[in-house]
Amino acid sequence: MFDVIVVGGGPTGLACAIELKKAGFRYLVIEKGCLVNSLAHFPTNMVFFTTPERLEIGGMPLVCLFQKPTRVEALTYYRKVAAAYRLRVHQYEKVTEINGHDGAWQVHTETRTGEHRFYEARKVILATGTYDHPNLLGIPGEELPKCSHYYTEGHPYYGQEVAVIGAGNSAAEAALDLFRSGARVTLIHRGEDLSPHLKYWIAPDLRNRIRHGEIAAFFNTVVIEIAPRSLVIENRKTGVKRELPNDFVFALTGYHADIGFLQRLGIRVDPGTLVPAHDPQTLESNVKGLYLAGVILAGREANKVFIENGRFHGQRIIEALKKELMKPRSASGS
Repeated sequence: MFDVIVVGGGPTGLACAIELKKAGFRYLVIEKGCLVNSLAHFPTNMVFFTTPERLEIGGMPLVCLFQKPTRVEALTYYRKVAAAYRLRVHQYEKVTEINGHDGAWQVHTETRTGEHRFYEARKVILATGTYDHPNLLGIPGEELPKCSHYYTEGHPYYGQEVAVIGAGNSAAEAALDLFRSGARVTLIHRGEDLSPHLKYWIAPDLRNRIRHGEIAAFFNTVVIEIAPRSLVIENRKTGVKRELPNDFVFALTGYHADIGFLQRLGIRVDPGTLVPAHDPQTLESNVKGLYLAGVILAGREANKVFIENGRFHGQRIIEALKKELMKPRSASGS
């Protein structure tokens, strides 16, 4: 029996674990992938928008070479934090089911080797993020191997016709990286212009590439079909369709929480905003004993919750848990 199980080993989940350990609770973090799994799958050469101190957890400084930390520097940092605090994290173990009630939750998991495990906890914190559930286009051909909702690096696409769908930071950075890796890039966006929230060093670079014809761009345009050697686009204003040669597609249109999982637990989710019901002070959901942390709280507007503010959710939750769990178990071995 644990006092608290944290589902999700990203920065927010680790921040929750640190606060739980400081408070003396017996805890366990369960992560279906590797430590900070989403960050590990970010583009290889990604640079964060924020400064290092805003990514820090547990009072440990993040040291980086330049003003903005890179993905590699962030991964190194979170590994060191987990080691320094000796956090109890089970990696490559997926939570398959949670049942029970406040004070007596049963958490079922499956490891990557197929082993089934079972844990009990008095409280559960869900810090599962959104990165595993991309916003699908819902068009023919989206299931083809050439289409991906994740981007890592440009080298494999040298000399290829590559379409990038979207105009946010992920799409913009992918388009530029692909271009500099020798791909022939086409950017397709349903809006009238690039996102106003682009990183300040990315926006002018991409605009210049588009202006000089180095990256083709179609605005007010949607992809309506992906074929093995081409794709079909449609102008949203004129209705004019056009077929473009294509070898690969990156549909970087954002991500959302696992709504079905939340609803199976009895957590109400607003159908319009996709925001799960929760107490804004304690972050406890409408199901007593189930707490929510990180970007999972943001619903459709994922850009409202980042590592920068999600890292503080653990402090709010643990303050509430201190009142709920008056006699925490010993933290020995945690």
